Amino acid sequence: MADADPIKASHEAPADTDAQNAEAIKAARLQKRRLWLTRLALVVAGAVAIWGLWYLTIGRNHVSTDNAYVNAEVAQVTPLLSGAVTEIRVSDTQAVKKGDILLKIDDANVRIALAEAEAELARARRMFRQASATNGALQAQVDARTADIGGAEADYEKARIDLDRRLALQPSGAVSGEELTSARKALANARAALSQARSNRGAAAGQLAANRATTEGSTVETDPMVLAAKAKLAAAKLDLGRAVIRAPIDGIVTRRQAQIGQRVSVGVPVMMIVPLSQAYVDANFKERQLRRVRPGQPATLTADLYGGDVVYHGKVVGFSGGTGSAFALIPAQNATGNWIKVVQRVPVRIAIDPKELADHPLRVGLSMDVEIDVSGS
Repeated sequence: MADADPIKASHEAPADTDAQNAEAIKAARLQKRRLWLTRLALVVAGAVAIWGLWYLTIGRNHVSTDNAYVNAEVAQVTPLLSGAVTEIRVSDTQAVKKGDILLKIDDANVRIALAEAEAELARARRMFRQASATNGALQAQVDARTADIGGAEADYEKARIDLDRRLALQPSGAVSGEELTSARKALANARAALSQARSNRGAAAGQLAANRATTEGSTVETDPMVLAAKAKLAAAKLDLGRAVIRAPIDGIVTRRQAQIGQRVSVGVPVMMIVPLSQAYVDANFKERQLRRVRPGQPATLTADLYGGDVVYHGKVVGFSGGTGSAFALIPAQNATGNWIKVVQRVPVRIAIDPKELADHPLRVGLSMDVEIDVSGS
């Protein structure tokens, strides 16, 4: 052993040192890797714990969706009178108040109809007054015919008495046959005159009753013909007012289609008014998200227009009567052999705080992110 080669020993010593250094470096690397893996595991565990804590305290009490859009009860402006447009006072994007004049329609024909209705009302009132005055004249005729009957009755009674006297004197020969014949003829004439007087009185009474039927129980303002004329006049005035189209609500004018000189028709929309102050959000939630959603629950909303810096507050108003696909133009037909289940979405209406909406106006169709707090369910 003592006689070992010193040169060989000097060569083996550096080799052992290099191996030891390599092993040390490898061990350090493994130690460092274990440290980083431990740290990563701790970070993941911490994140999971934080997420679990968040879900237990907050996450499970909130449902959210980004499938939500601004909507509003848009008012369609449709003419109630046909005619040519003579004036337009608004344009697209213009803000209007309820009652503001939007456009005017040519009212020449309507004014003529109004004048005719006024004339017809005046004529109806005159006819009623004339009928009322005729009642007095007919009553006078009835009274005159009644007096005629009295005179005819007196003449008849006189003729009868004269005939009776002559008949009593006939046996003594004091009355000639000619006188007796004249007396009988006078009685017949008196009877005929009495009958004629009674007929005249009946005719006069009938005319009076017929005329009274047109005026009895009515005044010049409650007569049926006058009321009909008033109704026609009111309709003409209504048409005249409809020649001026006013804004039905406050909002923004959009999709104006009318032009000067264009003939518009009844029921054909000429523009729309969007009430931005009454905008709401229709949020399309998955069916599984709605298990705990109830009307009245609070919601927070953000718009892509303003970003996360502006947060709206609102509440759930209600749910649609069906899913979006149920009311599609062509509803899905699931009764097929190649059926695949698709998660359905139900529109949920969210009302927005009017003050926040006034501070940051929205437009119909804008995208929204909605989160509903269901902790109260």
